[in-house]
Amino acid sequence: MNSLTKRIAIFASGRGSNAAALYEAIQAGTIQAQVVVVLSDHQEVPVLGRAAEWGVPSVVVERKAYASKEAFEEAMLAAIAPYEPEAIVLAGYMRLLGPTFIKPYEHKILNIHPALLPSFPGLHAQGQAVAAGVKVSGCTVHFVDTGMDSGPIIMQAVVPVYADDTEDTLAARILPEEHKIYKKALALFCEDRLTIKNHIVHIED
Repeated sequence: MNSLTKRIAIFASGRGSNAAALYEAIQAGTIQAQVVVVLSDHQEVPVLGRAAEWGVPSVVVERKAYASKEAFEEAMLAAIAPYEPEAIVLAGYMRLLGPTFIKPYEHKILNIHPALLPSFPGLHAQGQAVAAGVKVSGCTVHFVDTGMDSGPIIMQAVVPVYADDTEDTLAARILPEEHKIYKKALALFCEDRLTIKNHIVHIED
């Protein structure tokens, strides 16, 4: 790894589809990063198996083990500290992060959301889009702040919504686009080409 390589931690709660897409792009050299740790808030989820296959350390920090959200987030910070990550990549991590965690990594936490933010934040975004009858949906990579999917938008991709779509069929159409734009956005971040001014992300040449 060269001196410009960013040390990243991947946070995931389930299968790790986006995590795998990012890891493969890193291994291919299209993203100048190194995955130094994978953290999950659940035991025995597929993403932990992926980390083992990659030879990447993993840690599990479960919310139920802590009396408060602040204590939980402090435990996450402590768990990843030995690996000295420079950025956090949320890849299907299903918990809303608070200021205790975000402050030390402000503008260094990226997330992918399966909707065209600011529309349809939160859970079941694809189902929200189908129920609303929108004709296009998509996905958004954004920096994380303390709101619900409200941080500065880095990149978006659009897909059509069909009249017979269900939450699952729309999710399946969006997922490949998630992989594409997350890889592009993380590559730009690792090249230090993203700046934020007045809540708007600018891509530097």
